[in-house]
Amino acid sequence: MKLTKIAVALGTSLAFFAVSAAHAWEPTKPVEFVVPAGTGGGADQMARFLQGVIAKHNLMKQPLVVVNKSGGAGAEGFLQVKGAKGDPHRIIITLSNLFTTPLATAVPFNWRDLTPVSMLALDEFVLWVNADSPYKTAKEYLAAIKAAPDNKFKMAGTGSKQEDQIITVMMQKAAGKKITYIPFKGGGDVAVQLVGKHVDSTVNNPIEAEAHWRGGKLRPLCVMDAKPLPYTAKVTDKQSWADIPTCKSAGIDAEYVMLRGIFMGPDVAPDQVSYYVDLFKKVRELPEWKEFMAKGAFNQSFMSGKEYTDWVAKNEALHIGLMKDAGFIAK
Repeated sequence: MKLTKIAVALGTSLAFFAVSAAHAWEPTKPVEFVVPAGTGGGADQMARFLQGVIAKHNLMKQPLVVVNKSGGAGAEGFLQVKGAKGDPHRIIITLSNLFTTPLATAVPFNWRDLTPVSMLALDEFVLWVNADSPYKTAKEYLAAIKAAPDNKFKMAGTGSKQEDQIITVMMQKAAGKKITYIPFKGGGDVAVQLVGKHVDSTVNNPIEAEAHWRGGKLRPLCVMDAKPLPYTAKVTDKQSWADIPTCKSAGIDAEYVMLRGIFMGPDVAPDQVSYYVDLFKKVRELPEWKEFMAKGAFNQSFMSGKEYTDWVAKNEALHIGLMKDAGFIAK
């Protein structure tokens, strides 16, 4: 009798979960995947990778459509998602302009206007020079900047008063000399400028310069993290990501990593947020994701829920300090 009751109870529970799973929310039309940056940069590359791998493994019944909205240093994309109140069919991938753009432009947007979904990873920054450059180490490059007149050296970066220019200001402080900062629309364009020797250096994300490094066109001098990268597989015949020293060890007091995370518009339902959290957890289990992480030398941190929201709030406070120090906050 007891076994019968247990079986009935178990059957009822399983039926309940089956019904719950059947009625869990999922997209009913194509999902717009907004990139608040130009094509070819780190955010764009990650979004298009996610689009392809999700389609390949049929992780969504509806297509994921990548749309670049780079106007106003990404404000165009953020405002569009902010305006998608209660719309679960629009998501956005973030970079540091989540913080820098509203601070620099006073555009009416704050990350709290959106709904945090999950951190996918943290992106690194590397100081790059052309492979034909005479500078073999970050110490040599820093010494050359110190010995030169103000503004002799040119740094290419993505956008104005954003992460690349913040790092350039850090380098200026280390050198005690001004560096000419030249903004471009995306990380892909920035890498091309350095390959073409139109500038002296960049601080591109690894994924934005990896192909040029592998092809013998660029040289990494240092990574802007507290410790060397963990990836030991050789990228060139001589070097791996792990072989790149930290910038701090070369006298450049610059430590900076960038969020690659997902947000939705305001007032979306918890089960809609959960759908995307689960979707990206499935992506993270794929071998392609692990290969993409290694290729781009990412910090593979993952967060969702309160942990993610708290991290974003803390990072916003960090950027307020950095932007004040650089004189980039709109008045």
